[in-house]
Order: sequence, then C-alpha cells, then structure tokens
Amino acid sequence: MTFKYLNKDFSAGFSVFLVALPLCLGIALASGAPLFSGLVSGVIGGLVVALLSGSEIAISGPAAGLVVIVFDAIHGLGDYSHFLTAVVLAGIFQWLRGWFKAGRLSGFVPSSVISGMLVAIGIVIVLKQIPHALGWDADYEGEFEFFQNDQRNTFSEIIQAVLHPTWGAAIISVVCLLLILWWDKKAEQGIKFFKTVPTALVVVVVGVVINQAFRWFAPAFYLGESNDHMVRMPSFHTLSDLKSALYFPSLDALTKPAVYLTAFTLAMIASVESLFGLEAADKLDKQRRISSPNQELKAQGIGNLLSGLLGGLPMTVVVVRTSLNVYSDSQTRLSAFIQGILLLLAMVIFPEILNHIPLASLAALLILVGYKLARIDIFRKMYLEGQDQFVPFIVTILGIILTDLLVGIALGWIVGIAYVIYTNNQSAMSVVRDKETVLIWFRKDISFLNKARLKEELAALQAGDTVFIDGARAHFIDHDIYTTLKEFKKDAPLRGIQVDFKGITRRKITKRKLDASIQKTLISK
Repeated sequence: MTFKYLNKDFSAGFSVFLVALPLCLGIALASGAPLFSGLVSGVIGGLVVALLSGSEIAISGPAAGLVVIVFDAIHGLGDYSHFLTAVVLAGIFQWLRGWFKAGRLSGFVPSSVISGMLVAIGIVIVLKQIPHALGWDADYEGEFEFFQNDQRNTFSEIIQAVLHPTWGAAIISVVCLLLILWWDKKAEQGIKFFKTVPTALVVVVVGVVINQAFRWFAPAFYLGESNDHMVRMPSFHTLSDLKSALYFPSLDALTKPAVYLTAFTLAMIASVESLFGLEAADKLDKQRRISSPNQELKAQGIGNLLSGLLGGLPMTVVVVRTSLNVYSDSQTRLSAFIQGILLLLAMVIFPEILNHIPLASLAALLILVGYKLARIDIFRKMYLEGQDQFVPFIVTILGIILTDLLVGIALGWIVGIAYVIYTNNQSAMSVVRDKETVLIWFRKDISFLNKARLKEELAALQAGDTVFIDGARAHFIDHDIYTTLKEFKKDAPLRGIQVDFKGITRRKITKRKLDASIQKTLISK
C-alpha cells in the first residue's frame, strides 16, 4: 500500500464511506440481521480485504445481492450465531476456490455482458435513489432487486414517491445535485480548492445545513433527526452496550447439515458476485490494471471468515461503491482502507453526528454515479460494435433491471454464448458452388456444433454433382463430423455424387506447434 496519492485516495475513501454507511445499515436491516453486522462487514472489507485484494480500486462489503439468501438462512437456521458459523465456513470454501484457481471462470463472461452489467447497475442506482431523493424511504437503502420487500417493484415505488413526496427531502436532493454538477465542473477546470475538498463532504454538509435551516425557518420542511429520512447509526454509550451488540458463531452449529448447505450456497453466490464485481472494477479502472481473480477469491474468503467470527454479514466486491471510488478519483487500495477506518470510527466514536445526514443528500451523490455508469454514448458505442455485441448488452441490462443482478447476467451470458456458437458455426466452413462442382472447405476447427449445417449442405447436393471436401486447414475434426463424412462418402455413389476428400482424418485436440520458421523468427527477436 502506497501513500503517494494520499490526497486523492482520502477524498475517494471519504466519499465511499458516506455512501457505504447507510448501505451497510440498510442491507443488514433487510437481511433480518443486527444493524451492527452490516458495519462489521464493511469495516473488514476495508481494513482486511482491501489489503489482500487483487484489485487496487475494488470496494468490498455487504451486498444487496445476498439479502434474500441471508434472510432465509437466518430464519431457516433459527439462530443468528448458527448463521455466523455458516459465514465462517463459506469463507473457508471461498479461500479454497481461490487456492484451486476457480477464479479463471470469470474469463468466460463476454465483455458485452460486463458492459451491460455496469450500465444496468447505473440505471438501477438512479431508479432506486429517486424515491430516496423525494423523501419516500419505504424500502431499505441499498435495495437492488426489481421486486421489493415492501411488496412493490422499482417502478411502482417511483410512482408512490412522485405522488407522496417529502418536499424537504426533494429540495435537499435538488440543491445537492446542482451543487455536485457545479463543484465537479470547477474541479475539472483545475481550481485547486475544488479539486482538494471532497464533493461528498460538501454535499453532506450542505444537506445537514439545509435541514437545520428548515428546522429554524421552515418547520414544515424539516426532516427530523431520527426518522426514516436520515442515516440511522446504532449508538453505543458504554462498553457494555457495544458488547451486547456483538454476536459470535456457535460451535454447536457444526453438527447441523443445514449449516453446511447454507455455507456452500453463500460461498458460491458470493464468489460469483465478487468475480463479476472484479471484472467490472478492472473495466472501470482508469489505469487499466488487471486483477487476479484467484487472489480476490482468497481475499474474500479471509474477509468472510473474519466477518463471521466477529458477527458480520457475508461480503462481496460491491460495484456501486467501487464505481463511486473510481469516479472520486481513487488511485490505490488506500482509499478502500481509509473507508474501512472511517466506518470503524463511525461505529465507536461519532454515531450521533452521522445521524444528522439526510438520505436525500446521499441520493443525489448516487444518482450522479448512476448517470456516469449509464451514459448514452456507451449505448452508441455498443451499437456500432455490431449485433453480436449489442444484443447481449441490451439483454443483460433489461434482465438486471427487471429481475436482479445474477439473473440478468445469466440471461446476457446465455445470449452472448448463443451468438458465439452461431458465429463459429457460420465461419467454420465455407461452401462454394460452380455449376455441378461444389467445394466444402473447413476453415478452422470443426466440432459437433457444426454437424447440423454440414448435414444440410450434404443433403442439398444433387445427382451428378462432384464435391470436394477440404479439411487440411482444420487442426481438429470432431468424431461426429468425421462419422458424418464417412457415412456420406459411403452413400454418395448411390445418390450419383462423386466425392473427393482432402485432409479429412480423425484429428483429436492437440497442442498446436508453431511453424518452424515462425519459431525461429520469434526466438531471434
């Protein structure tokens, strides 16, 4: 960890801290866990995982994508201490996945799906923060699924917020939104003061000041200091209060099979979300650094193990906070570490101060982050890259918006793989006809996926045709293809078709060797 970019990293870390605070609390509340557990997870994500992570900019903490699983697990196991045992085991399972190099699986996700995921997250952030910006705080901060815990969905929640606004919150969010745009513009112009002072700090201070002004001069707009419109930090006035908030895993839970099933499920889902988050972080990284997915799995495993031991929720790489970290000009993992320190201080030193922060001011900050993730020029760029990139991109976006993160990514992945299969099927062979002469040319490796098209081409041949089938350029010819060609050659005389094979042999997958002249050229360089 380097302190070379301390100013930038501190500014980014402070911004992430302000947003992570209500998200950690909201996710814990929605999970049916103690509020303290979300903060524990966020602190460990900053102080431990950030140092061990494969990424310089990724932020780890409790994730909205695990809320349903955690809620069901806590109630299914019947005891929060038993759930913590499952979190500890999940951390061990995750570390083993990293040790066995399971992280490489993230490389099988098409880039169009990752781009779609980032844009979708940006859109969802905006949609989910609009109600908070209008003072409609019926659902928890950090909620991500389309169908919400309050029996509404993303769009019906916005309608309710528009129909029943809290005008004080709406005024605060609009003022903060305009302030962020103005502040960022001044920072881009190179004015030192605006570049040095974190935008998030200014937004929070302005939000608090406006709300206090409402209290004194316009009580009808005042949001209060402890209701649902504000950050809600649990307070610990004495050491015994802090001890009573701590939970620890139970050794008795090790005898329950359900605990191991829960641990396996948590490890699998958390690993997938972390790997997707890591891919997104690398894509967002302005310095284009490449992170090790296996190192990340090990780091997440250690983080979850410690989180479970200290009473925290399971964690993943969180794209929302990572995006804010990048857009706040983070340079190194120090920003994530600073965020962890600030969360720890918030827990034990100044919780009452933070309870004066309106959620509406934080909503303005997140709406701008969402907009930057989902800029219209990204849609234009993906459209120009072709249908095979644009369609999976759009499917991923719609899937995430209308369901949740993992389902949307899965839908985009399926469509992306379908395009890969279709493209390979079309490009694997060429068919050229000149009167009664037909050339079928295998241009690259040919597998059973090409069998249907090959059979169609062979079936289309007419009596009197002469067909040349050239497989000399194929390094691999699948058994199904070879069998199909053998049967065709056997039956061709009965159909009045002459056949000539070139390079058609049963070739298995082998390591390809470079041409000797190419090898010599490379070695000489």
